[in-house]
Amino acid sequence: MTEAGSSIGEVSELTGFPAKTLRYYEDIGLVRPLRQDNGYRAYSPADVERLQFLKRARSLGFSIEDCRSLLDLRQNPHRSSARVKAVAEAHLAELETKIRQLMDLRDDLTAMVEACRGDSCPDCAIIEGLSGH
Repeated sequence: MTEAGSSIGEVSELTGFPAKTLRYYEDIGLVRPLRQDNGYRAYSPADVERLQFLKRARSLGFSIEDCRSLLDLRQNPHRSSARVKAVAEAHLAELETKIRQLMDLRDDLTAMVEACRGDSCPDCAIIEGLSGH
């Protein structure tokens, strides 16, 4: 880290975000690194901390807009934990729906695989199932 701040390469290593993602997050306003006289980005320790927060939130599947809300709430000393919890509960409900959908897909595919004889015969329960029969 230089006096002016960390370079995009250094921040990429610190956060695990590719440089392309860091530039995208700047473009959409999630982080606003300073620009040096030469035009290079200079990430402050606060920027790096914000990006590490984003990394964790994204790893939990929060959308960009949810991350924006959570970052705003994080910065607000007058936030209510109820608002933070509401964002997390809504995301959790979405995850539960996706899990149920994936379990249904697994059950459907399992049934097709189990019904397929898997021999040299051309009849195949998987092909029939995918064909809607």
